[in-house]
Amino acid sequence: MKLHSVPTGNFKLDGGAMFGVVPKSLWQRTNPADSNNMCTWAMRSLLIEDQDRLILVDCGIGDKQDEKFFSHFHLHGEDSLDKSLNKLGFHRDDITDVFLTHLHFDHCGGAIGRLSGKDHFEPTFKNAHFWSCERHWEWATKPNAREKASFLSENIRPIADSGQLKFIDREGTETKSVFPGIDVYFMDGHTESQMLPKIEVSGRTIVFMADLLPSVGHIPLPYVMGYDTRPLLTLDEKGKFLNEAADRDYILFLEHDSEHECCVVEHTDRGVRLRGAGNLKDFLG
Repeated sequence: MKLHSVPTGNFKLDGGAMFGVVPKSLWQRTNPADSNNMCTWAMRSLLIEDQDRLILVDCGIGDKQDEKFFSHFHLHGEDSLDKSLNKLGFHRDDITDVFLTHLHFDHCGGAIGRLSGKDHFEPTFKNAHFWSCERHWEWATKPNAREKASFLSENIRPIADSGQLKFIDREGTETKSVFPGIDVYFMDGHTESQMLPKIEVSGRTIVFMADLLPSVGHIPLPYVMGYDTRPLLTLDEKGKFLNEAADRDYILFLEHDSEHECCVVEHTDRGVRLRGAGNLKDFLG
């Protein structure tokens, strides 16, 4: 099995929204804001090569929305999903499986494109299965008012219409095996049934953190996003997970950290804290 970091571009979000009740005087130490209080965030996917499977975890925001939509998020940087795949020697048509941690637009938008500039949308991965969780799918297709702006029908319904959608069954909160060497954690604080892949490779365990831990700046327990639907549950889920990660020396793959692809954590007298951060290759060689 081989793992590759796949940058798809950067965007900006309000720093206060990203850190909830934590004051700017604290969070700006790790995530400095611009004059409009906006911080830069990555949209980083993970590509997993495993025998005859080529699995892409999340796929960025895509490019089909209109100028008004994108103006809210200030997309920037030289990276794109296609450029990054091409650098690795791959094409979208090579992808066998697209694993969607959840259906917020910055995680799944790249799965669907606009056909020839028209108002017809279709999957951009022609040969892939799309993996979601049925409980999350129901949550996303019948959205609450708080999350409605993050669940865009043009990102979701074409996946179902394509016949390429598959569901991962969930039983309780236990991890679930999906592919050989790949299990899934289910987390409910950010959104219902967010899925975090747990991957065994080269004698190490790497976990794709999605929105449970957007960046190294979110490691302290109270640093919980204002976007989370159940922030107290996130606090509990994050605390339990970070203790496990420190105990077992997990590598944490960071989808939204603009500076660091991965990190590891350790126990300290102040709780679990950052031990080190760097690129995926720094940890796996």
